[in-house]
Order: sequence, then structure tokens, then C-alpha cells
Amino acid sequence: MLIKEISPARLTVKSIAAWADDWFLLTSGDFNSGQYNCMTVAWGSVGVMWSKPFVQVVVRPGRYTYQFMETFESFSLCAFTRKYRSVLNYLGSVSGRQVAKLAQAGLTPIAATRINAPIYREASLRIECQKIYYDDFKPGNFLTPDIASNYPKQDYHRIYFGAIVAITGTSKYCNQD
Repeated sequence: MLIKEISPARLTVKSIAAWADDWFLLTSGDFNSGQYNCMTVAWGSVGVMWSKPFVQVVVRPGRYTYQFMETFESFSLCAFTRKYRSVLNYLGSVSGRQVAKLAQAGLTPIAATRINAPIYREASLRIECQKIYYDDFKPGNFLTPDIASNYPKQDYHRIYFGAIVAITGTSKYCNQD
């Protein structure tokens, strides 16, 4: 798998399919110290905000990764080919509090190019982000009643915006125009 640097302006993703069907692995922490955790995410966005290319992810406060997102200033978002679907399913359903889930999953964390959080050797897309904003979902601001049904425990997500500082990936993710 040939990985190359991709400028944010050339990033090509099928945004609905990337989140809903393919998923991403969100990782926050510090690679060098070994303090990091990951979780599979299927809700988020990629775009431009405040004149910066960004990704937006959401994490519930009860998730172990939440602590890392709160403590560390960067995070990565990595995509994988379909052959890793069962690995992503596992990483999204098991907590790193109780299990060394990355070791069990067989992925290889590696140093990112511009942030402290790791990326993964097996990833076909690696987006490195610096946190620039966060907020908490407020149920009073939901404008349609179906949204609240996602929160039977009232464990509303925290939303994080990360400025994209580096992208590496396969040619699948690079607009050649």
C-alpha cells in the first residue's frame, strides 16, 4: 500500500459513506509516552470552518477515549480497507479501560508526522488534527424529536473540531485534478 502526503484541498472522501459505512478510528493521546486510546467512530464530518480544513468528531463522556480527548491537544482519524471491518467493530465495542484492545486487534500504532497522537501503519487514510473547539450537545437545542432517541441514558456527546494539520493516504483519497 503506497501512502503519500495529501493536501487538505485535494482530500477526496465520500463523506456520507465514509462515516456511515466505512467508519474511522479516532485516537487521542501521546504516542511517545504510550498514553493513548482509540475508538471507532461513525458520526462526524469533514469540511471547512473558520477558514480552516477540519474534522468534527463526537465522543460520549462515558467512553475511555473521552479522557484522552480532554487531556491531549491532538487526535488522529484513520480509515482502513474493508478487510479491517471486524477490527474496527471490536475497537468500537470494547473499552481500553479493561483490555489492551489495540494489542488484541493487531493494529500497529506509529508516530504521526505532525501531532503527538499516533496513526496506524495499516490505515489507508490518516488525518492528523489539532483540537480547536469543543462543546456539549444540549438536548434543548435538538430541533427534531428523533435526535433525542439516540440518548436514552442522557449521555450527550461532546463535539470536537480539529484543524487538519496533515493528511497521508493512498491515491484513493487524493483528487488528481
